[in-house]
Amino acid sequence: MASGLDFDEFYQATYHRVVGQVYAMTGSLSEAEDSVQEAYARAWQGWTKISAYEDAEAWVRAVAYRISISSWRKTVNRLTAHRRGARLEEQPSLSPDRMAIMSALGRIPAEQRQVIVLHHFLDRSVEEISAETGVPTGTVKSRLARGRRALAPHLSEFAEPGAPVSGEEIRKRKGRKDRKESTSHV
Repeated sequence: MASGLDFDEFYQATYHRVVGQVYAMTGSLSEAEDSVQEAYARAWQGWTKISAYEDAEAWVRAVAYRISISSWRKTVNRLTAHRRGARLEEQPSLSPDRMAIMSALGRIPAEQRQVIVLHHFLDRSVEEISAETGVPTGTVKSRLARGRRALAPHLSEFAEPGAPVSGEEIRKRKGRKDRKESTSHV
């Protein structure tokens, strides 16, 4: 609850976290920064009301996400995507694992990407995601399941970029990785 904070304190305490979360959802740091700034501007305008919300940060994140996927911005993103190429490599603060995750997230539909980030990055429950996104819990569960399946081939260390991998192959590879990790701790 943000009611104990004035807007400046709320902004300082949450801005970087929300940008990181929206970046994970959209795959574009500049897009995340722009949409989050707009969301905070809207929050500032209605701060008296928004500060009383149970989770004002979730409100800002949801507004920023909606701004980032507006049809106008989608069109601009599609046109500029080819020019940007593999910009993820240009982000020096990202580890190779984080770059792989961000790249894989960029290859799945936006609705699936949003629920994956909210659930796995922010530890939100299905019910919390449903409330934040305004979709039924069954839809959230479906998007999570489909998103996980869509991500799996892109996150396998043995997969060729863009090549599909069977669920059985992923389980085998995960088993080999788990065995390697358990023996390395001995």
